[in-house]
Amino acid sequence: MDLNTTQWAVAVVSALMIGMAKTGLPGVGILCVPLMAMILPSKASTGIVLPMLIFADVFAVGYYHRHAVWPHLVRLMPWALAGIILGYFIMGQISDAQLKPIIGIIVLAMLGVNCFRDYLNSDNPTIPTQWQFAAMLGLAAGVTTMLANAAGPIMIIYLLAMRLPKNEFIGTGAWYFLILNWVKVPFSMHLGLITAASLKFNLILFPCVAIGAAAGIFLLRWIPQKIFNFAVQILAVLAAAQMLWQA
Repeated sequence: MDLNTTQWAVAVVSALMIGMAKTGLPGVGILCVPLMAMILPSKASTGIVLPMLIFADVFAVGYYHRHAVWPHLVRLMPWALAGIILGYFIMGQISDAQLKPIIGIIVLAMLGVNCFRDYLNSDNPTIPTQWQFAAMLGLAAGVTTMLANAAGPIMIIYLLAMRLPKNEFIGTGAWYFLILNWVKVPFSMHLGLITAASLKFNLILFPCVAIGAAAGIFLLRWIPQKIFNFAVQILAVLAAAQMLWQA
């Protein structure tokens, strides 16, 4: 990877954010997607990010594995798998130049979903819990995770609707993404997104992911979540806008 010092700094910060997002600060994860796509070709960035996500998923599952609510996972998985397959075929038909604005739009859309998530925290949330709701969000999560590794906010919406306590919320999400991200690996390899060179790059960044995962557990106790997420979302808007501007 022929990166300059600034680009390496962005990669390190993104790896830290991936770790923190998986273990306690889910709002921060939305920022690493546009940042990595700014320093690497858009398609290549998704292949770089995926192994780091899996590495962080292992930390999250290891810490919260006892709190997963499997009936919710069973409801979502078939639809999410269908979404991954759909996203795979879409990915095979578009170029780097076409993918960059798509990722920017996806990130902005996910930020809108995050705002809607905040609205759901009102006294009278009205999110439906029928199978159609799981089908819609599962399919959307599968497509967006295959295209841009950006399905986190969609999963958050679903888990909030299920009224899960904090530990069950994180534990269920951790297992969900660990399973789906492993499913994505052969598709990404077939598309040439995960290669020997990209895995070497991942090995350099894995320690940063581990540090971020440990930091996420401890920082959650000290940093106000709303303030932190608000700052990160503003930065994500700027990063996504930059991608759209460069398209």
